[in-house]
Amino acid sequence: MAFLQKIRPSLPRPKYKPFAAVILSIVMLTPGGLAASSGLKELDNPQLRGTATFRYLGFPLYDAQLFTPDGAAFSWSEDFGLELKYRRNVTQKALINSTLDEMKRIGRAAPVRDQLQTCFKAVSKGDRYLAVSDGPDTVSFWLNGRKTCTMSYPGIKRSFMSVFLGDKTRSAAFTQRLRGQ
Repeated sequence: MAFLQKIRPSLPRPKYKPFAAVILSIVMLTPGGLAASSGLKELDNPQLRGTATFRYLGFPLYDAQLFTPDGAAFSWSEDFGLELKYRRNVTQKALINSTLDEMKRIGRAAPVRDQLQTCFKAVSKGDRYLAVSDGPDTVSFWLNGRKTCTMSYPGIKRSFMSVFLGDKTRSAAFTQRLRGQ
């Protein structure tokens, strides 16, 4: 801008400062910005541990972020939060079926279809789902900052989260990046 002022002194100087505050306020209040903060309050000093983009046949489906207490190394014995930001529209039925299929494929099947139907809603491009564990038997879900449910079942944390963070995921590279390794 300084360069333009030198060659064209008649150009008016833009007044960005008032707009910057307005834009910052809008960004802070958008549902995507609230998604992580709402449910992560359940964790002890959550810090971003790792990020990864999951692709299927080369097409990006979602961006994932792992939050751990103090950004510590991933551990099944600690609570953590996993946020997925979708890059595509996905129906509720597809979310539920693909989750159950993956849990079965990795050997962690659990009879939680009814609970998933309460927890999962259809997502649109840009929507964010956050799953936060509370011990080994409870996972709570937030969609765009609003809590959708709390799912309880013996070992559900490991059963559900293994789809993304386990040893038998569809992409070892994705899991390693997500775990911050």
